Amino acid sequence: MVMMSRYIAGAVEIPAIADADTGYGNAINVLRTVEDFIRAGVAGIHIEDQVAPKRCGHVAGKQIIPVEEAAGKYGAAAKVRDELDPDFVLIARTDARGVAGGSVEAVIERSKAYIDAGVDMIFPEGLTTKEEIAEVCDKVEAPIHYNRTGVLPMLTLPELNEMNIAMVSFATGALRSGARAMWDFMHQFKEQDVACQTAFLAEVKDHPVGDIHVFMGFDKIRELEEAFLPSEEVMAKYDGSVGFMPTVER
Repeated sequence: MVMMSRYIAGAVEIPAIADADTGYGNAINVLRTVEDFIRAGVAGIHIEDQVAPKRCGHVAGKQIIPVEEAAGKYGAAAKVRDELDPDFVLIARTDARGVAGGSVEAVIERSKAYIDAGVDMIFPEGLTTKEEIAEVCDKVEAPIHYNRTGVLPMLTLPELNEMNIAMVSFATGALRSGARAMWDFMHQFKEQDVACQTAFLAEVKDHPVGDIHVFMGFDKIRELEEAFLPSEEVMAKYDGSVGFMPTVER
């Protein structure tokens, strides 16, 4: 996760937030976890109060650790944040609503304990109604992260703004749309063979991914070669070669 987060943070020009699951151990392990994510260049992480191994917040059968243990983990995370990067955002996720016997009251109680431990934002996972979300927003004095997926209601942007939601995650939308596209393409390819590929290439001709070489940045390589490699070497490698040919404006 740290390695992939480093790749992503290095590839984009906007803040990236990573999912650190349960912190990968107890409070002592969390010290190393937070340090590694800070050095990876992400803007923040969220750590949850589930037991390990954890479950998806929208799958039944979750369990959470005692609030005192969880607060200790968040306190350890805050210690590293304060020492290495005070601007690093620590998000405490709690699954206290979705466990057996869970409640909104437990979410609020834990949220307050986690804020006291030093986190910057609360991520109340598994709330099931707009009213539950509004209650948490009203009673928890910290920015709220909202995960718009699964069992949570699909609230609109105006509704989220009305409740002063600070941040929204919607990762499963992009994930599932990408998975659906691959599923559909491969099943069509099985039936249609090369006709499927030909039709696809025609369809994406004017799309940003239509020329995959340019989309991936191959067109910039020639500029760098012209700037930093011997000119005769550059000319020799391209003269008469076959394939994508990056051009250089002179």
